[in-house]
Amino acid sequence: MENLDLTSAYTWSLSPLFGIDHPLLVIQADIIRTTWIICAMLVALFVCIRLIIHYNRGIASYIIIQGVSAFISLCNQTLGFFSYKHVSFICALFIFILACNTFAVFPGIEEPTRNLNTTLALGFIAFIYIQYEAIKKNGLYAYIKGYFQPIFLLLPLNIIGKLASVVSMSFRLFGNIFGGSLITHIYLSAISSHWLIQTIMLLTGINLLVTIFFTLFEGALQAFVFTMLTVTYLGLTLQEDGGGH
Repeated sequence: MENLDLTSAYTWSLSPLFGIDHPLLVIQADIIRTTWIICAMLVALFVCIRLIIHYNRGIASYIIIQGVSAFISLCNQTLGFFSYKHVSFICALFIFILACNTFAVFPGIEEPTRNLNTTLALGFIAFIYIQYEAIKKNGLYAYIKGYFQPIFLLLPLNIIGKLASVVSMSFRLFGNIFGGSLITHIYLSAISSHWLIQTIMLLTGINLLVTIFFTLFEGALQAFVFTMLTVTYLGLTLQEDGGGH
């Protein structure tokens, strides 16, 4: 286990552009490549799904429609109304995070969401979308005025409260995915010490169980949690601003 290293990778540093040295300005090249591969695979998947729904009326089409219906029901229950735009955003967010969380099932590939830059970017995307909807509904003046409620002295606390949601969502996703990845690496490193242990673990299916739990199950669970937090924050924001369709 002494050779276990989860941080070694070819990196790009943005520090010279900003004149400061900070870990968040260090970008792992493999994470960028993996993310773009996932995006390309999702585009291909969506094209196939579109063709299946259009030309096929079998079980595959039924499963897809039921999955979409589940997201529509989830958004309706949380927001209190139906919005095609909100459902599309929430569904796309869940699918992308799910793909990032579970992409490690392919040997030699790590989850993009085990990198804090990725989870922070996802958190800010959700945050910007929610704030944009609040501004769009009530106007910029009413949105800014809300930060001074109930008294203007609470402006710093209101700003921190808004940004805290980004930090909370991002670090929760990062911590759980990184923790699962770390446990998996430790487990694989431990059993690799002896060929007999590797054979026993492989034949008994324990390796498969570990992969299913820490990659597939944990990845799906964390994608759902992040999505639920996003739609909950969106619902609270719209309700605080008077709701609407």
